[in-house]
Amino acid sequence: MREKGEKITQPKDIILKKSDEINGLEVEGPSLDNDIDLKDIITNYYQKIGFQATAVGNAINIWKNIDKIKQTDEITVFMGYTSNMVSSGLREIISYLAKHNKIDVIVTTAGGVEEDFIKCLKPFIVGEWDLDGNYLREKGINRIGNIYVPNDRYIEFETYMTEFFELLDEKQQQTNNIISAQEFCYELGKFMDRKLPDEAKEKSIIYWAYKNNIPMFCPAITDGSIGDMLYFYKIERKSNLKIDIAEDIVKLNDIAVNSKKTACIVLGGSLPKHSIINANLFREGTDYAIYITTAIPNDGSLSGAPPEEGISWGKIQSKADFVEVWADATIVFPLIVYGVFK
Repeated sequence: MREKGEKITQPKDIILKKSDEINGLEVEGPSLDNDIDLKDIITNYYQKIGFQATAVGNAINIWKNIDKIKQTDEITVFMGYTSNMVSSGLREIISYLAKHNKIDVIVTTAGGVEEDFIKCLKPFIVGEWDLDGNYLREKGINRIGNIYVPNDRYIEFETYMTEFFELLDEKQQQTNNIISAQEFCYELGKFMDRKLPDEAKEKSIIYWAYKNNIPMFCPAITDGSIGDMLYFYKIERKSNLKIDIAEDIVKLNDIAVNSKKTACIVLGGSLPKHSIINANLFREGTDYAIYITTAIPNDGSLSGAPPEEGISWGKIQSKADFVEVWADATIVFPLIVYGVFK
């Protein structure tokens, strides 16, 4: 025990000498006097700017490596995102990734499914952050941050979902087979392909996941408008329609276990993040991880848990290439995707 007043000294082997050099990239930003474009700034300067810009630059380089490996079909790319990402304009960027087979597995929340479908019917509207909630309620407008979703969107969505439930109900009665949530999403994509015009479904994540046979998992499929509508459908029709989420955990884990390499790209946190990295636990961790979040780690939440915490559980390999970008995904994810694929 140190005596009162005793001076604390550091071990000699960690004291830096004046002659020691610190190796690494020099901190440098782009000179706007030069003739450079956005891609040059993102790919050549972000790593050198520092702070979260460096994390963005690292994410671009890691994803470029992932995509290079993916061209040999020796890596499975898991994409996870919360519903607010689909509420925003990131929906079209995720759809691009699915359309061009840049991702292999999708895990999202109920809102990530239903809002993608609703946007095929009518758009969401950019609004204000501080408009009175009672006023919006009186006008029949729901608010997601500064994004407005009028009630008529859900009314039209319910018309489609009632017909969709009828098809699933009939199929379950004929086959005596309970559909899984992943099969639910696949069948919804098939339904959209038949029911919606081409220009409406072109930007849909569900549609492109269906077309390209990308499994789309939604462990909390009833936690949203789909659940509300399923409730009314079952009550009114006295239906025995069921959705099996137990089957999905087998499918998701098997995909991870049978992959030569895996990469986990997660926007936000919550259930999609944990579903993906927990599946990778069964293969002793993912090889690559890119987290984009604003959640803090101080409260012990999974959403804020950094990659190093995942390593402690065996969900990320100790030698994995990973980065956490602590920023609003609506700002940085378009830049990252642009830097990787354009």
